[in-house]
Amino acid sequence: MRKKNALILLAGGKGKRMESSLPKQFMDLGGKPVIWYSLYAAQKSELIDEVVVVSGPEYFSEIRTLSDRNGFDKVSHLVEGGEERFLSVINGVNALLETGTGCETFNGVPEVILIHDAARPFIDDEIIGRCLESVSEGCGCVAAVPSKDTVKLADENCMVTEEPPRKNVWCMQTPQAFYTDVLKKACDKALDDYKKSIEVHDAILAITDDAQMVRMYEGTSVRLAMGSYDNIKITTPVDLVIAEKILEEKRK
Repeated sequence: MRKKNALILLAGGKGKRMESSLPKQFMDLGGKPVIWYSLYAAQKSELIDEVVVVSGPEYFSEIRTLSDRNGFDKVSHLVEGGEERFLSVINGVNALLETGTGCETFNGVPEVILIHDAARPFIDDEIIGRCLESVSEGCGCVAAVPSKDTVKLADENCMVTEEPPRKNVWCMQTPQAFYTDVLKKACDKALDDYKKSIEVHDAILAITDDAQMVRMYEGTSVRLAMGSYDNIKITTPVDLVIAEKILEEKRK
């Protein structure tokens, strides 16, 4: 029997770099809001049993309507996001584990939790499958792609300090997958530190992805699984133009 899997869909971004008052995950892409594509991919996937959407409460009604109209019955909860990404993840994990209820197709605690950005509309079963094949109790998994560019590290004065070999450089994506108990322990420790320690507080705010948090608090190894160069994150206006082109190619 395969593991029971849940997806936390992070849809709480403000979209400041999009130069728009409308968050990027709700912008139009091919006649549908960007978030629709991730919800659709999760709904049709036989690898995902439940979806929790983390967003601003002002968008709950819109997400509920979108889910109801499209039959996205795997969506079990809408959860308010936090000020930081890791706080939104914590809220999503707690919703999965503390409510004792699930969606219509799944009830109970998942063995694996995947975390995905709603601003990445081109998630698919192949990416999900590769992540689930690679995750284990002692090893998380992140979708990623080899860097096409040479990368240089620099100091605060923009002086190059290190030149890692390009073959060793990967660009992180989502989904990121972890066994539930491992992710929960990391979330609890991160939240505890966030509440009590000013010194650690700055280190936590420097966390930019979920694997970084799990490695920091649980010492968990992280394996990279091949993502897709189409699995872009819509962050700036030009990304939306690129996404439209990708969507046109996929519809051919």
